[in-house]
Amino acid sequence: MEMSEWTSQVRRGILEYCIMLLISKEPRYGYELVTLLDKWEPFAITEGTLYPLLRRLLKENYIESFWRESESGPPRKYYNLTPSGHHLLEMMFLEWGKVSGAVHQIQSYKGEEQL
Repeated sequence: MEMSEWTSQVRRGILEYCIMLLISKEPRYGYELVTLLDKWEPFAITEGTLYPLLRRLLKENYIESFWRESESGPPRKYYNLTPSGHHLLEMMFLEWGKVSGAVHQIQSYKGEEQL
């Protein structure tokens, strides 16, 4: 497996979690999410990657959308978490804590001590 393939696989699930985290803080529109994620190089994405993910989350009722007027152009479609989206995010948060904690333990594991 090439490094780029491995990175892509790891990124896929974490990206969904990060998008939901950003939406949970306040309603966001698509291009705003792309711009925000650019701040963290591993999560830089294109609109072509973002919008299918948002459509799936809408279809699964984890997010909802609404239109809001923009001061600098046409109205924008904003996304907000639904109650089931907040619940999923809570579950993701707990699972991420377990996974990242276990990876950290494995990284520092010396092999002599028992787990």
